[in-house]
Amino acid sequence: MEVVFLGTGGYHPNARRHTAGVAIPEARLVFDAGTSAFRIAQVIPPGELNVFLTHAHLDHVCGLTYLLAPLLTGHFTGCRLYGSKKTLDAVRTHLFADEIFPILPAFEFQEVTAETRVGQYVVRSQPMVHPGGSLAYRVDDAASSLAYVTDTVASSAYVDFVREVDLLIHECSFRDRDAKWCEPTGHSHTSAVARVARDAQVKQLYLTHIDPRETGDDPVDLALARQIFAATFVSEDLSKVKA
Repeated sequence: MEVVFLGTGGYHPNARRHTAGVAIPEARLVFDAGTSAFRIAQVIPPGELNVFLTHAHLDHVCGLTYLLAPLLTGHFTGCRLYGSKKTLDAVRTHLFADEIFPILPAFEFQEVTAETRVGQYVVRSQPMVHPGGSLAYRVDDAASSLAYVTDTVASSAYVDFVREVDLLIHECSFRDRDAKWCEPTGHSHTSAVARVARDAQVKQLYLTHIDPRETGDDPVDLALARQIFAATFVSEDLSKVKA
């Protein structure tokens, strides 16, 4: 599986990073639809689209409004929108309220289950700790696997869920020096994420959902992460990686 990072920032976009979005073009799968969602039609070829939402916070769903044009023009012949019932209800009720965005795109709303099959790909989900709730996702096919974990406090609670994946994409909103903000905000810091990757024996770790105040080449203290888990990398918008 080849993964395209559509957006690698958290909270709000900056000149370097848009907010959350990860695409698997060959699977016609996208995870989250933040401000990076305008790129979905650039990387997913014409046809069906499947979007899995982790939760309904604005930096993960605002880009659903951007899908109106590619659906109306026929670039996408349909879009299945997956998420928890709470997330889907929030999208319908609030994001697409008449006062905010009065035209609801032709989404097929699908409440996500513990296991969903999209073609040859099996997508599993697990609830995570985050204000308002969130989901982590794992994708497996016959040849490879990946996990997408964002907006949660890194811990051992889900190590088995991501165990031995070829690619772990995990949020890292804070450096260790700002770890005090993790519990109040429901986010993760560098060394805690690296420990999850090490304990789960994943093959490679890509950090995403970067603090938008961080605009340099090393927003997470990468050397610290690599002391714990050597195969750690910082994701960048529009970069590609093989699972």
